[in-house]
Amino acid sequence: MQVVLPVAGFGSRMRPQTWSKPKPLLHVAGNTVLGHTLDKLADLRVDEVIFITGWLGEQIQEWVQQRYAFKARYVVQDRLEGQAHAIYLAREHLSGPCLVIFVDTVFEGNLAMLETAPMDGVVYVQEVDDPRDFGVVVEENGRIVRYIEKPDTLDNRKTTVGVFWFRNGQELVSAIDWLLDKDLRTKGEFYLADAINVMLSRGSHFVSEPVTLWEDCGQPETILKTNRTLLDRGRGRVEAPGHNCVIIPPVYVAPGVEMENAIIGPHVSIDEGARIVSSVVRDSIIERDARILDSRLEGSLIGRKATVRGYAGQLNVGDNSIVG
Repeated sequence: MQVVLPVAGFGSRMRPQTWSKPKPLLHVAGNTVLGHTLDKLADLRVDEVIFITGWLGEQIQEWVQQRYAFKARYVVQDRLEGQAHAIYLAREHLSGPCLVIFVDTVFEGNLAMLETAPMDGVVYVQEVDDPRDFGVVVEENGRIVRYIEKPDTLDNRKTTVGVFWFRNGQELVSAIDWLLDKDLRTKGEFYLADAINVMLSRGSHFVSEPVTLWEDCGQPETILKTNRTLLDRGRGRVEAPGHNCVIIPPVYVAPGVEMENAIIGPHVSIDEGARIVSSVVRDSIIERDARILDSRLEGSLIGRKATVRGYAGQLNVGDNSIVG
């Protein structure tokens, strides 16, 4: 099976964090968003992972090469023309079963079932109260008959979570090729939803598969919520307890973190090399090599190598920033 990961977006809703790093490399609950996704592939028979990169894509390639041994391919998306367009760029490399994952959420679900799935496609879903900001599937007799992007009504609540499996990657490519040839766009872009609808119209058999967890990482408030959820579900760990510190679980403290005279937690993730002195930190994500001195932070995102001194409150500062 091949895995396609479109990761070329700018991540504009996560600025200033994404001015200097791509959104998939944001830290949450002891890993990057991308790392949480890639770790789920460990038990699958994956022949190749294809990354569709763009903005700061070289950082993604370097990060993956340092941590994973699977066969990887990197395809650059110069023009952002939508989900389907991103996948289409890998058309020459797709053959056989294909798993597409959009890396802006963290999910948990049964991927092992794909090894023996008899249908043409599987769309992973979660039922929500209000699906109007998402894509939904319409089902009849256990089969998906239509995929609607951002519906106007609440009639269908099975929301797609950005994880799709196709038995034949070339059939997906053929559907996207038809969209491109007809220049059929939704809100100016080529959507995967429209390609799947083309496949459905050609007789493909798609079913939905529920996930047990789906958390967004696309905005500051949602990535903090995801951090809380994952820590509550057992992702916390303290590798460096520090000196004269109070740790209120759940928290994740990476190896090499220096802490002194600090109160940490609950719901704090601190990446490698960070230093926290004479501070209180709650409900926050502290990126690699950041410095927090004489501060009280809550609900904050602190970028790599940023320094915060003498501050009390909520902060969202990017890499190499200085506050105080």
